[in-house]
Amino acid sequence: MSGLDGLYQQIILDHSKARHGEGPLEHAQAEHHELNPTCGDELTMRIRLDPTHERIDEVAWQGNGCSISMASASVLVDLVRGTRVDDALALAEEFRMMLRSRGEGEPDEERLGDAIAFHGVSKYVMRVKCAMLSWVALEAAIAKSRSHDAL
Repeated sequence: MSGLDGLYQQIILDHSKARHGEGPLEHAQAEHHELNPTCGDELTMRIRLDPTHERIDEVAWQGNGCSISMASASVLVDLVRGTRVDDALALAEEFRMMLRSRGEGEPDEERLGDAIAFHGVSKYVMRVKCAMLSWVALEAAIAKSRSHDAL
């Protein structure tokens, strides 16, 4: 294992143990539940946007699953809390493209931050859904909030 692979594995392990954003969110505007039927991972993402619906004021999640799905949710919170909604959606798409790469290419580490650690996960097709679970839930919660189909 290269030093970089070890660092990436450590990031995933750290986030799976010390989960950022895990817990309830008071006054959430929207939530979305996702289930990975392949492995049983599940997660509910809750968001609160600013009054203009342009910025993510707060994001929180609750779930159970493997270290990859839980770490991915933790990293997501760090990356999207306080960002513009359009930037968060663009980041979700960039994360998706990285996971579809099957380990090829060089993702933008500056843009993806700790999410770059999941680049190696893209080599394991059965684990891609685990890593994407929280990101799909975030996209759906944003869509619900924007369509005023909120809580």
